Amino acid sequence: MEKPVHQPRQQVTQQGSKSILYYVHDPMCSWCWAFVPVWNTIKQNLPDHIEVRYVLGGLAPDSNEPMPSAMQAAISGYWKTIIQRVPGTTFNFDFWEKCEPRRSTYPSCRAVIAARNQDASKEESMINAIQQGYYLRAMNPSNDSTLIELASELGLNPEQFEEDLNSAETQRTLMEEINMGQAIGAQGFPSLILKNESGYRFIALDYNDANVTLAQLGL
Repeated sequence: MEKPVHQPRQQVTQQGSKSILYYVHDPMCSWCWAFVPVWNTIKQNLPDHIEVRYVLGGLAPDSNEPMPSAMQAAISGYWKTIIQRVPGTTFNFDFWEKCEPRRSTYPSCRAVIAARNQDASKEESMINAIQQGYYLRAMNPSNDSTLIELASELGLNPEQFEEDLNSAETQRTLMEEINMGQAIGAQGFPSLILKNESGYRFIALDYNDANVTLAQLGL
């Protein structure tokens, strides 16, 4: 499980009474990619009174610096570990040859916000597009050009998307979500946090078994 860059914690305000399952994630988190099949099963089995909301965690701030070779080796090593621990997970290692990696995931996080703002129904589609672009198509989601291309493929307005991608409002929303994720108890990515009348509760997960999470939700 990848750990977020530290951000100051903030007070969380209570929001209504309906149970909410927060999914705290980063589109470029390789463990989030590995969790996709189990997460989909969890969502399919949730009752109507539990609403899913996505919260962006912001794994790595903006950077134009090429990723050091040692870090490239470490992250590609994580991919190999995940393949062993979560059978069925696929990575395209051509990424490390075709792209110039940067340790910068904030752009992809902002892309999810920009897609959501333009069409709320496209939030999950944008997350999936970034993950598939990165892990299967050897595209670099640290680049705005990649994110704009993916948004266009989803049928979003590319001009509006590009304008929203790096707007001050989008960046402000991202920082609010990063702070919120930490304040409600996220422990790396992905994290599941259930909010109900009793407050916030961290929900354990298993990358190979949706029942581990569903049992904690009383399902």
